[in-house]
Amino acid sequence: MNREEYKKEAKSTIDEVFNQIKELEAKKENAEEEVKSSYNEKLTELKAKRDEMKNKYEDLLSSSEDKWEEVRDTFDTASNSFKKGFAELTTLVR
Repeated sequence: MNREEYKKEAKSTIDEVFNQIKELEAKKENAEEEVKSSYNEKLTELKAKRDEMKNKYEDLLSSSEDKWEEVRDTFDTASNSFKKGFAELTTLVR
């Protein structure tokens, strides 16, 4: 995948992440009381991961050719971290 294709895919991933956070916030209202505390804590952690991922995306957009692979790899790491946190959180409330 070339650089421009990767940027488009990364933007799509960022948009999806923001939508997933919105869905999780809506599901929080349906959570049972004993789960809400844990859910809120994990949602806060997930939002921090989302923000980190967004920062890595912005780095991706402005990266030079010689830093491209490094920046791409850090975005991938942030994206994978978010996906893992999202999967963990969705097990609390269905």
